[in-house]
Amino acid sequence: MTVIMEKISPRVDLAFKKIFGVEENKDLLISLINSIVSQDDQVSDITLLNPYNPKNFRQDKLSILDVKATNQDGKRFNIEIQISDEADYDKRALYYWAKLYTEQLKVAQDYSALSKAIGIHILNFTSIPKAKNYHNVFHITEKENGFAYFKDLELHTIELNKFTGDSSEELKDIVAKTRTALDMWVAFLTRHDLLKAERLPKELDDENLKKALHVLDVLNFSEEERELYEDHLKWLRIEANTLKKTAEKALAEGISIGEARGIEKGIEKGETKKAVEIAKAMLTKNKPMEEIVEFTGLTVKEIEKLK
Repeated sequence: MTVIMEKISPRVDLAFKKIFGVEENKDLLISLINSIVSQDDQVSDITLLNPYNPKNFRQDKLSILDVKATNQDGKRFNIEIQISDEADYDKRALYYWAKLYTEQLKVAQDYSALSKAIGIHILNFTSIPKAKNYHNVFHITEKENGFAYFKDLELHTIELNKFTGDSSEELKDIVAKTRTALDMWVAFLTRHDLLKAERLPKELDDENLKKALHVLDVLNFSEEERELYEDHLKWLRIEANTLKKTAEKALAEGISIGEARGIEKGIEKGETKKAVEIAKAMLTKNKPMEEIVEFTGLTVKEIEKLK
């Protein structure tokens, strides 16, 4: 049984992977990658290393629905769209890059077999407050002279809300700031609701964008996929609301958003720890599951793990 859903958001990781992480849409992924990387790293063809497979969703965590690919000369790409803000995201991005890089080397192979690895992180939140641009590129360079020696490392961050964070913006506002191919793809990810394939302004009149909009229009989910999508969408909305409140709190208290977020996470961690302790005590007294859930706020799955 499949369910046709309306207004699917390509920013939700499951939908993103179903659009860009399938064989029949490799041209869209190629276009997206080429809009991000330098001229030297442009791709003409790619091989998907972890193509979309709905059977994997029961094992997948919320945050690892990424798209991995390799191009014609061995370069590797990891494209991840991240729904929610996480502590130490910079470390996570670097860890993912390291895995992508080291996975290339087979037993007994020489280090010369290693090719450049490029991590692309599309973020639904502000991760680098000091950066004004929504797209930033990171390399390892020499401290005093700025030259690159470790040339195989490259990380991109794309913070969507720096392109458009105002839901009241109209199509003309989006068009006015669209100058590059990456601007076009970010417009698709953030304001697809304003875009109609048959009526695109000249600044957005692109065959790849038209195809992506068509794919989005006809995208079907199975019942299990639909439930997962809605769970992810719910998480996205909760996080957006949380971040808004955090920003307001930071402004009122004269601290940074990062500091306010850290305080909140510390409180959440403490509250969760207390709830776990209470649940354990109630389990030892054989209290009903419904009562433990109601009293602690933990889910049945979380309580089952405590057993």
